[in-house]
Amino acid sequence: MELTATMPHKDLVDSCKQGEASGFRKLYELYAKAMFNTAFRILNNQAEAEDVLQESFTDAFRHIHSFANRSSFGSWLKQIVVNKSINALRKRRLELVDIDKVWVSEIPDDNHVDENEIQLKVQEVRKAILLLPDGYRTVLTLYLLEGYDHEEISQIMGLAESTTRTQYMRAKQKLLQILKNGGVQ
Repeated sequence: MELTATMPHKDLVDSCKQGEASGFRKLYELYAKAMFNTAFRILNNQAEAEDVLQESFTDAFRHIHSFANRSSFGSWLKQIVVNKSINALRKRRLELVDIDKVWVSEIPDDNHVDENEIQLKVQEVRKAILLLPDGYRTVLTLYLLEGYDHEEISQIMGLAESTTRTQYMRAKQKLLQILKNGGVQ
């Protein structure tokens, strides 16, 4: 079976289910860069992102028979990458603050920043995101860049939805602070 760039992904998945190496190779070529970028945005570490990428593809291909075409292959694979990235962060002893353990007085309420006034280049924002603590960066990435809502993020990370909302709010504040300070924390 010869594979072309126009071959539907369902056919590629079917060829993988039949054990055809060309199907595996083509799916890897189609998704590797995007999945690496997803892992890197969460982990902020190239070596760890590469490891997660390889582990994710290995697991996906090992369990390809359980893929039932209820979603796209890319969505299914992305969920594997996100889960493995979160697990890698947990291995680093990711510390998130539970909203129930935070004193109300610790949450700044008068640090209003007019986000419309801040006009920055994409590269500066990317660099600033990399300076965020792991927990903040993860929630911000999953919400803003990966498109997950807070309910999904709370399920992925095993946290209360209110905690992910607080982490997101604080991440935005910290990001704006970093950007205003010219990339210095």
